[in-house]
Amino acid sequence: MSNSSLVQEGLKKSGDWKYETSAVRKSGIKFGGIKYMSFHIVADSCCELTADMKKRGNIEIAPLTLEVGGESILDDETFDQKDFLRRVKESVAGPKSACPSPDEYMKSYEGDADHVYVVTLSGKLSGSYNSAELGKNLFEEEHPGEKKIYVFNSRSASIGETLIGMKVQECEEAGMSFEKVVETTEKYISSMNTFFVLETLETLRKNGRLTNLKAFIANTLNIKPVMGSTEEGSICQLGQARGMNKALDKMIQDVLAKTKNCENRVLAISHCNCPERAKAVKEKLEKLAKFKKIIVTDTAGVSTMYANDGGVIIAV
Repeated sequence: MSNSSLVQEGLKKSGDWKYETSAVRKSGIKFGGIKYMSFHIVADSCCELTADMKKRGNIEIAPLTLEVGGESILDDETFDQKDFLRRVKESVAGPKSACPSPDEYMKSYEGDADHVYVVTLSGKLSGSYNSAELGKNLFEEEHPGEKKIYVFNSRSASIGETLIGMKVQECEEAGMSFEKVVETTEKYISSMNTFFVLETLETLRKNGRLTNLKAFIANTLNIKPVMGSTEEGSICQLGQARGMNKALDKMIQDVLAKTKNCENRVLAISHCNCPERAKAVKEKLEKLAKFKKIIVTDTAGVSTMYANDGGVIIAV
């Protein structure tokens, strides 16, 4: 039996026949004399992977390094959210992050895939995008014409990167050319918006992004700012409310006001150690609008650093 037949039979028996295209593209094997172009997605560790993404296995995470309390923590599968949150709370100085080096990115582009797509944190928030681009240039200098690589500036973070990875996968599995995948995904990124509400402003205060006086007033009056992304990928304040529940309601109103054709959009929610809060936000959104799909994940390391305990992020 040929390799392609073995793969087909294995997929059927395992119940994963719907993942045929993904498996075929990843291996680059031939079906009916046609060689499918394989693809690989690399995302920095601010991207939250869904269970389905983990199952498919063609997304590689390039981990950032987190620094808190004088210790360095690699943001990979060993990341311990509760321990990290404890360290952040106990540390006088705010946590920091360092992006993967160009060399680390370059190594992630190696392999048999014909097409490599990279998804990074907004270039306005991190050096990850520039590092990934430098890694691409280095790879292409050493391996000219070997494969096609494109780096997407998410202009977002966290679950926004997740949605972009899902869009790339969807386009590749629809049989689009490399150029069409890039064009379609860039258009998708331009249509996206990211929103978030923080339970605590301590990380912003410790990092010097919020004065002690403003942080004191906000905490004393229980003011929760509602934040969002700009078209360029920076962060702006959309509004504020007294109390977390009112702030979340304000965020939901902003989401619905900025989102057109909800029935055709996938909405994603990530939360930092507050699953019940995320569930409540999901249920409110489902009552107010009909989205194509709503997914919920917990934050990984970098998103945990920014969102802090109790934070909620929405991307759509």
